[in-house]
Amino acid sequence: MTHSSALAPLSTIVAPADEVELAAFLLEACANATSLHVMGGGTRLTSSFPSETGTLTTRRLRGIVTYEPGAMTLIARAGTPIDEIEAALAAEGQALAFEPMDYRTVLGTLGSPTIGGAVATNASGPRRVQAGACRDNLLGVRFVDGQGRIIKTGGRVMKNVTGLDLGKLLCGSFGTLGVLTEVAIKTLPASECELSIGFNNVSVAEASKIFQTALATPYEISGAAFRSGTAWLRIEGRSKQVDYRREKIFALLPPHHNIDFLYETNSKALWGQLRDLHHFADPQLPLWRILIKPTDAPKIASALEALGGTVSLDWGGGLIWYAGDAEPIEVRRASGAGRAMLLRFGGAVAGTMFPPELGAVAQLSDELRKRFDPAGILNRGLMES
Repeated sequence: MTHSSALAPLSTIVAPADEVELAAFLLEACANATSLHVMGGGTRLTSSFPSETGTLTTRRLRGIVTYEPGAMTLIARAGTPIDEIEAALAAEGQALAFEPMDYRTVLGTLGSPTIGGAVATNASGPRRVQAGACRDNLLGVRFVDGQGRIIKTGGRVMKNVTGLDLGKLLCGSFGTLGVLTEVAIKTLPASECELSIGFNNVSVAEASKIFQTALATPYEISGAAFRSGTAWLRIEGRSKQVDYRREKIFALLPPHHNIDFLYETNSKALWGQLRDLHHFADPQLPLWRILIKPTDAPKIASALEALGGTVSLDWGGGLIWYAGDAEPIEVRRASGAGRAMLLRFGGAVAGTMFPPELGAVAQLSDELRKRFDPAGILNRGLMES
């Protein structure tokens, strides 16, 4: 629906047609202290929101504003489906460097993932070990804050990044500081050749050693993940380069006699499944996303497995996915210094989506929210669920 002069009823979904209409709606929502659930395509967040919360979607703020293949930069409105962006990039032999995850398999959601949703959640896939996170590939954003102010930060090309840090602040804020309307991102040349190497029948500790050895080399590993007893490495590039790097990496690793090789289509299918967690599709099992130091992976994975359930690794061990029925307090205790986010609540498990913030971090976060959203109207349910 479009916005009129009166605040829309909370039972409706508000879908502003442009940035000006969005700003007017948020200004009025701020004045009335109306709590809002902000979403793009509705595929990423399943946290429960207070019953009085209305829904605001950016799905009508869509379309590619400009794409310059030569400069490897793209600007798109926040509600643009990622499929649409990837199709435009593929036509020019390019791709999204940060390889955003599609949450629909694990959350059972519908709709289409949007580029605004990817930026708001800092959605970053397996290629993070090589190309960085979504945040690292963000050049600038436009957004409307909780007071209805239209704010632009950053630039449209890689050499013009004034104000980039504010864009990085919005990236991963889960819509709690403002509603994204437009994003500018770097793109990446698509690889000519892709090879996946699977080391079978290994433990988490053995997988971690493989990852640490391979990622410490200059041979550009673009994926390092562990699932169901197999450690996977991915190499992308030109055909001769891929073969050369494979041989160099093997020379550094201890001999292993149970190895799988997957090329091109099969390799792409594998990493799509690893990225989107097809192995954790059971909606009844709570699903945790835990950020850790890669060297801590064996210890933390062992502590989580002792609680029951299953773990898998990504980002060379820097990301643990855990699916199990353990109580949230137990999972966070087992995660040690890691940051454990309850992505899927499953069954009857209750708890907060994010771990509590403490000390100076809590104070800084509170001050930022007061600066951008003083009435606390944006995605408040994420902090209180």
